[in-house]
Amino acid sequence: QVQLVESGGGLVQAGDSLRLSCAASGRTFSRDIVGWFRQAPGKERDFVAVTSWHGSINYADSVKGRFTVSRDNAKNTVYLQMNSLKPEDTAVYYCAANPFGSVLQTTPQGYKYWGQGTQVTVSS
Repeated sequence: QVQLVESGGGLVQAGDSLRLSCAASGRTFSRDIVGWFRQAPGKERDFVAVTSWHGSINYADSVKGRFTVSRDNAKNTVYLQMNSLKPEDTAVYYCAANPFGSVLQTTPQGYKYWGQGTQVTVSS
């Protein structure tokens, strides 16, 4: 059974940093497209960042220059480093995997496996 588990969320102040982790069990991330999405109350699930197994990365415009996605295949974990956080970054953050994908999907429909989400709250 495949499981993705996010961790690292919390309550921080504007300008602070957080690092989210997405750990996989039941499969290896090494050949997957792994994306990060977020969903604020009453809003749709939005794309944040995506990384491919061969090193390609893409970010939403709203997080470019502030967020960095990375992966450690030895630990089967993908990270999202979030710096200079803003109140509008407040949301539940999800990681998702597209097995053996070749396209940097930026919509939720492009992913097969999802984590349960971790709450990030940024106070002003």
